Amino acid sequence: MSTPDENVAKLRHAYQQWHDTRGGSVQTWLDLMADDVRMRSGPEGKAGMDFTRPGAGKAAAQAYFAGLAADWEMLHFNADEFIAQGDRVVVLSLVAFRFKATGKVAESAKVDVFRFRDGKVAEFFEFFDTAAALAATRPD
Repeated sequence: MSTPDENVAKLRHAYQQWHDTRGGSVQTWLDLMADDVRMRSGPEGKAGMDFTRPGAGKAAAQAYFAGLAADWEMLHFNADEFIAQGDRVVVLSLVAFRFKATGKVAESAKVDVFRFRDGKVAEFFEFFDTAAALAATRPD
């Protein structure tokens, strides 16, 4: 079992790589996840945000990252605050992504909620401005 401080350290490293590589560090995230990781996102797979469908397992996590990279370009991802208690870590961030098909930018505060089990991410749930993201997917 890992401590809250160890979990935060793992996430700080992963988020720094995520920002520095503009989303190119997918393997870092996959290595941090349990084989049966459960992933959820506020949009829950709505049209234009298909990659956010709820899923379980590393294949679902890989599909999430592939869908994100296919349609969106990361402009910045600043993980500003890490709050840990027990097996949970909440990360508060400010992010901006450009939807490739329209060129529109969605900037949002973002909240990621993690639950760790045996030192690995067992659950991930993200919240962000879904309306802004969906608006970026629509042509004028």
